[in-house]
Amino acid sequence: MGGKMEIERSSWSDDGNLVQDAVDYRGCPANRSSTGSWLGAASVVGIELCERLATMGIAVNLVTYLTDTMHLPGAASANVVTDFMGTSFLLCFLGGFLADAFLGRYLTIAIFALVQALGTGLLAVSTTVRHLRPPPCGGAAPCEEATGLQMGVLYVCLYLIALGTGGLKSSVSGFGTDQFDEHDDRERAAMGCFFDRFFFIISLGTLLAVTVLVYIQDHVGRSWAYGLCSGAMLVAIAVFLSGTKRYRYKRSSGSPVVHILQVLVAAARKRGLKQPLTAATLYEDRPEHARIHHTDQFRCLDSAAVMAGEEDNEVGPDGRPAPNPWKLCSVSRVEEVKMVVRLMPVWATTILFWTIYAQMITFSVEQATTMDRRIGGFEIPAASLTVFFVGAIMLTLAVYDRVFIPLCRNLTGRPGFTNLEKIGIGLVLSIIGMVAAAICEKKRLTVASTATNGTALPISVFMLIPQFLLVGAGEAFIYTGQLDFFITRSPKSMKTMSTGLFLTTLSLGFFLSSALVSLVRGATTWLGDTINHSRLDYFYWLLAVLGAINLAAYLLCAMWATPAASSKAEQPHHAAAADEKC
Repeated sequence: MGGKMEIERSSWSDDGNLVQDAVDYRGCPANRSSTGSWLGAASVVGIELCERLATMGIAVNLVTYLTDTMHLPGAASANVVTDFMGTSFLLCFLGGFLADAFLGRYLTIAIFALVQALGTGLLAVSTTVRHLRPPPCGGAAPCEEATGLQMGVLYVCLYLIALGTGGLKSSVSGFGTDQFDEHDDRERAAMGCFFDRFFFIISLGTLLAVTVLVYIQDHVGRSWAYGLCSGAMLVAIAVFLSGTKRYRYKRSSGSPVVHILQVLVAAARKRGLKQPLTAATLYEDRPEHARIHHTDQFRCLDSAAVMAGEEDNEVGPDGRPAPNPWKLCSVSRVEEVKMVVRLMPVWATTILFWTIYAQMITFSVEQATTMDRRIGGFEIPAASLTVFFVGAIMLTLAVYDRVFIPLCRNLTGRPGFTNLEKIGIGLVLSIIGMVAAAICEKKRLTVASTATNGTALPISVFMLIPQFLLVGAGEAFIYTGQLDFFITRSPKSMKTMSTGLFLTTLSLGFFLSSALVSLVRGATTWLGDTINHSRLDYFYWLLAVLGAINLAAYLLCAMWATPAASSKAEQPHHAAAADEKC
């Protein structure tokens, strides 16, 4: 096996047109001129565009369907939406594990994209069948809430979509970056641009969802809108599969979850052994250029690399003794686990932002349904107010990339904010956004107390714009900051898992929103069955206070966080160089 690997390395080095560490669809070394680059990445991005179109198109307008058609209370409807979104992002970790350990990114994307198309198609059918929703409200009789069967069918459709989203989302960005060779200066620069354009495409999908798709749902029919999403995903899958011969594929190095468990188990087994005085005597099996240098943090994990003689060995495939990875791990493997551990404090303190974000697609949309949404003779769909949210994201990205970064480079020599600074800015903007939301809700409730029941309140829906703009700008900073932080601070062999880890902050943020809503509803009267008889402003103030406490904790974690020690292969590429070559 070792001889075969040497031959492969030699063939790569002899031909500069072959891409290191990548193969084509036949398993041969990938040719630079006929595989990968932007043409390969573009086919991948189409899948993410359709995923975002479907997921956000459903999520931003689902609360109105649950309250108006399924007749659920406002707080319960908000929890259904946040649980759906939370599950979608939590399953990203499962998708990343399957891609790394079994399927590979290509098959993971293809399989779970089909699952999402199926779920969206079934949702389109379920909204068409009259027996799958309660009768409309009318007369003096109270509205009849959806039955368990009706909600069960809806849940099956939603969670099929969530499974599809989670399965493909963690692999799409990774497979896109696989199309670029990080050992080539020009392609490395293109890879840096890929993240910005990838997030722009995500935002474009959201923009189409909250405008075109929401309009179709409200004025043509939900079944037509959801059927359109399913059809678009099938077309995107066909385009994705058509690029099979064009893609570059990276060989899997095994499941990072298993690698982490091996280090933890080996360290636990040897916790009583005395550690050597110098790191040079710890076990290492990687060549010099691929090693990650030893660090002094988390010394308890170093026990996994302490050699204990024959006790560490097992019989290998060739009949010779070989180290058992559950008993002895290399220093580089241990350092990879340390790098993951260093991510966790920042990971924990970014969850609350996504709890605040969840209010923009639940309670803020419900607020909009009660307000005057007319512009001349046209009435804006309530869920389309999130266009200001998406607009703030895209405007912030454009101004930051094209104005702020060049200005900052000329004045200070720095290529803009660091990833930790971006995350901090996002947290600050989310707190201000909740303060603005609380003030706006207080004014809306004042008007509602004197208004006639059953009519739109005489207060403009554009009062909600500040909270959408502030939280939207916050997402632009925190999403790009988190993505950069988790990719550049994680081991090279764990990029897919680290992307899934980043996306679990979104998941847990939505679940935390559901838990907070349930807790507040049980302990107070702030979140009643109808929004006009609630005190949603108090809930927004609570989130602002929690956000301020979380910000203080984040600042402590950011000061503690230090760049991980790395080998040459692990060094992050400087953003300025990529920007200059885009």
